[in-house]
Amino acid sequence: MASTSLRVGAPTTGQLFSRRDLLRWIYLGRLTLVTGILAGALWKWNDAGQQNTRLAVIMFLVALAVTTVSFWYTHILERRPSENFLYTQVILDVLLVTGIVHITNGPDSSFAPLYILVISAGALLLPLPGGVLIGGLASMVYFGDLVWGYEEAFRIDVGLQIGLFTVVALLTGLVGDRLRRSGMALGAVESELRQLRLDTGDILAALGTGVITVDGEGRLAYANPAAQTLLGMDMSEWLGRGVVEEIDRRAPGLGWALREALYERRSTSRFRALLKRGEKDVRLGVSTAVLERGEAAAPSATAIFQDITDLELIDALNRRAERLEAVAALSASLAHEIKNPLASIRSAVEQLTRSSLDEPDRRTLQRLVLTESDRLSRLLSEFLDYSGLRIGSRKKVDLGKLVADCIAVVRQHPDSDGVDVRCEGMDRPARVDGDSDLLHRAVFNLVLNGVQYAGPGGHVTVSVADVEDQPNPRGTGIRHPVSLRVRDSGPGVDPEVQERIFDPFFTTRPGGSGLGLAVVYRAVEAHEGAIFVDRSAEGGAEFVIYLPAAEGSDGGELP
Repeated sequence: MASTSLRVGAPTTGQLFSRRDLLRWIYLGRLTLVTGILAGALWKWNDAGQQNTRLAVIMFLVALAVTTVSFWYTHILERRPSENFLYTQVILDVLLVTGIVHITNGPDSSFAPLYILVISAGALLLPLPGGVLIGGLASMVYFGDLVWGYEEAFRIDVGLQIGLFTVVALLTGLVGDRLRRSGMALGAVESELRQLRLDTGDILAALGTGVITVDGEGRLAYANPAAQTLLGMDMSEWLGRGVVEEIDRRAPGLGWALREALYERRSTSRFRALLKRGEKDVRLGVSTAVLERGEAAAPSATAIFQDITDLELIDALNRRAERLEAVAALSASLAHEIKNPLASIRSAVEQLTRSSLDEPDRRTLQRLVLTESDRLSRLLSEFLDYSGLRIGSRKKVDLGKLVADCIAVVRQHPDSDGVDVRCEGMDRPARVDGDSDLLHRAVFNLVLNGVQYAGPGGHVTVSVADVEDQPNPRGTGIRHPVSLRVRDSGPGVDPEVQERIFDPFFTTRPGGSGLGLAVVYRAVEAHEGAIFVDRSAEGGAEFVIYLPAAEGSDGGELP
């Protein structure tokens, strides 16, 4: 198993254009030119005299020797060429071109434009002053050769040529200097990117989390050692090949997540996948990201995954411990609530056994026993309803109609005397999938709670809305919520008790059982909804329930 990350990457610095590439072309062009001149001198110009032939042979031998040594130094030994080395190469080319011009009829030579190539090469290889200096040197050597070798060299076209050499030297020097500066800046950026790539590779290689990147065709582009270990694959064999099918065979959920990212361009987060590793099942926590490469290019996808088998076992143990703690706390609260009525009943029965008890006192104690018995029976009934609360049959429920029915029942309750219960937003259907009986119980308890805290002279406002066009509540996964709001004009909920308001047997109202809002919370939770409580604009409490709408439409999401 490889211990380093595998990557199909971009070209390295050695693949980019550099001075070494330019020198290679200069070497090739120089040898090609002097070889052609030597061949021509030996074949055609030998009749004109041996002097030109000897000069061609000398130029060929000098160019061959200097070029061979230079190539060995820069390309075989891969040494960095110094500035003096570059000056030597350009000056040699100036002299070689001058010799070629000299033996090919001087001012009438067809090779005089080669000076422009030499000047351009000098501008690219040397700094700005050096490029201008080479241009001036080429002009002077060319002019000196004409004066020395040809008496009729002073012609207008020769002057134009020398002027052209000067202009080319200045322009190419400026362009070369600009290119050199841009190259230096690009080199610095490339160096930083290369260092960043190395640092990122080291970090990913050290992670215990698997990271896999596949291109738009499903071919493996990158995998870190943790990915190889978790999947039990030698990723070096799959680099550059289609790997999604193999991943899907080993971990179907991971393969599905990669397909969703590649072909549907949908990222996944905290997705659980099952990995078959021999006889042992390993659970993976998977997240994927879609990497867009532009409109024309297919996106690539990166999957990040880790072994969460032990974490899930720990979470299961924690949830079990939390349930046991909740049962213990609930049992203690129930015992406390039962203890008081039993104590009152016991005391009353003890006093009823006395023969000296007056008849009025006896009737009072009898009423006390009946009252406390009813209270105890009601408490146990509510507790049984709470503990046995679960969804029965699901069907589409019009929440607006259900709320209207609940309000009609609440208005018949003795606690609603003098309380104005208002309805809003009942004209538009708002349908949810759920248990109508359980939702009826939850809405009834919530509205009755508002009525009891509003008191005589107060009011309660209930509204229902299908918030399809609105963002879904932050922190919930409800894509298309239906909201139910209950606002009352009571004293509101103190921040100190807001976190405990849905706890069983917790109440701030005298005579309350503390199970009404607990039933509401469990019913909403059973329907995969969410409930929030805050202070309303009127000063009382405002409860907001979000329930998933019935299938058929999708809502927005909060950013």
